[in-house]
Amino acid sequence: MGDNTLGTLFTITSIGESHGDLIGIIVDGTPAGIELDLELIQQELDMRKPGQSSLTTPRMEKDKVKIVSGIFNKKTTGAPICLIIENKDVDSSKYEEFKGILRPSHVDYSALMKYGQYYDYRGSGRFSGRITAGFVMAGAIAKQILKKYNITIFAYTKSIGNIIDEEVYNTSDYESLLELRENSLVRTLNQEKSKLMEILINEVKAHKDSIGGLVKCIVSGFPAGKGGPIFNSIESNISKAIFSIPAIKGIEFGAGFKASSMKGSEHNDPWILKDGKIQTIKNDSGGIIGGISIGMPIEFTVAVKPTASIGISQKTVNIDIMENIKIEFSGRHDPCIVPRVIPVVEAMTSVVLLDCLLIDGFVPRVFKS
Repeated sequence: MGDNTLGTLFTITSIGESHGDLIGIIVDGTPAGIELDLELIQQELDMRKPGQSSLTTPRMEKDKVKIVSGIFNKKTTGAPICLIIENKDVDSSKYEEFKGILRPSHVDYSALMKYGQYYDYRGSGRFSGRITAGFVMAGAIAKQILKKYNITIFAYTKSIGNIIDEEVYNTSDYESLLELRENSLVRTLNQEKSKLMEILINEVKAHKDSIGGLVKCIVSGFPAGKGGPIFNSIESNISKAIFSIPAIKGIEFGAGFKASSMKGSEHNDPWILKDGKIQTIKNDSGGIIGGISIGMPIEFTVAVKPTASIGISQKTVNIDIMENIKIEFSGRHDPCIVPRVIPVVEAMTSVVLLDCLLIDGFVPRVFKS
């Protein structure tokens, strides 16, 4: 597989650049005959698109999905599915102005070292968070297939800066949690915390700065015994997909880094028999042991870094004249991208888990409705 393709049987290939004509995804390996709700693909995209509120970038992209191939009469044909959206609100002037300047914590230097003068620097090109629109389109297909097997993927904002929602939620009531999340501008579940997070983001924005946070993802209904040991573990594959999302800087499953300060007696998840089913009393393993699912919810948390583009003066280098200079940005940038990352986390998780089920033969190659 190349740098732009993920998966074994259910594969996705990302295409397009931030300031090019379009962004898209090619999805291969989808079983034939699956009826898809095409409106749900658009709904997922709408959760990720820019310009949603005062808390996001003012770039106004409608992000209307166009299906190029692989779907006929609302059903998959078994052929590769190509989905695209056109870039409409493109302003490359700022990038032309700064093309010889290394933006702090941006990809400018590493991309220059790898691709030289051929790198598309406009809006960070292939490295832009905008390419994740394609991830979301692919994930919307995977999600619908998983839902046919009563598998749901749900993510929400756990923290913005130092404001953290520590509450534990019952994800069996998926629809209620979804409603709670979408009533919050920052896509968190605790409405009091939501207001505090909004205030914090606006304060940061007023100071021309940015801020990061945590996103928690919970997968319910995933069967036990799926995945593989060593290099094919569910944790490994989810981690690879999640780290393919720009701005992700960390991931932990279950108790995660907290496990390093726990005793075995604290971290171990005791097994019990309940209603004729084997399960654990708690879930510090995050639903995965030995890289293989155990039937408990798969739970992980990801760290989202602050947006690198800020209006505060920073030190950098002008590579055209090879001098130290200072720079500040005045373009259109998110003060906090955490709320927009949520549908992307759900999408990439869905893609990995559907691929896992196809590999294990759980989902038939030709779907019978």
